[in-house]
Amino acid sequence: MPANRTEGAEATEASPAANVAASSGGFKAWLPLIVMALLMPALAFAMTNFVIVPKLQKGLGGGAGPTATVASADGKTKKESAVSKKESVPINKLLVNVAGTMGARYLLVSLSVVGSGADFKTQVEAHDAQLRDMAQSALATKTLADLEKPGARNMIRNELIAGFNNILGDGAVEEIYFPEFAIQ
Repeated sequence: MPANRTEGAEATEASPAANVAASSGGFKAWLPLIVMALLMPALAFAMTNFVIVPKLQKGLGGGAGPTATVASADGKTKKESAVSKKESVPINKLLVNVAGTMGARYLLVSLSVVGSGADFKTQVEAHDAQLRDMAQSALATKTLADLEKPGARNMIRNELIAGFNNILGDGAVEEIYFPEFAIQ
């Protein structure tokens, strides 16, 4: 009889283990997946809005810009942007020979120079000859292969911004647009 008792005891011990194994395949197995499916979009939203976007704005110089508190006539204070309005000054019809073509091909470019200084327009007009000379010198070094590369306009734009800022002062020119860019 003792042998029967041990066999019966093993049978009763095995049945609760079988019940636990059978019931654990239900909701408990899906719980981590459900929690992650709900938690990941919320985590992604929070990281984007509170970490990534502020860092990008800080790195790109975005945001509201510097502000100053100004007292109005009625004694109340209000915030006013210290950044002045952006101005665009055209530099029309720059004509240069394309390098390496022995004068057979030329490049015709018109520029629109954008800056936000208080006297930006007068500064550009005062240095018009220097800016035209610098731009024509930079453009005359470009070969036909240089001008046909993908991203050639962006490289030229960055080179011109750097050169114009050397003439006008650092940060004076913020952007350059090409309303006219023709190779013939």
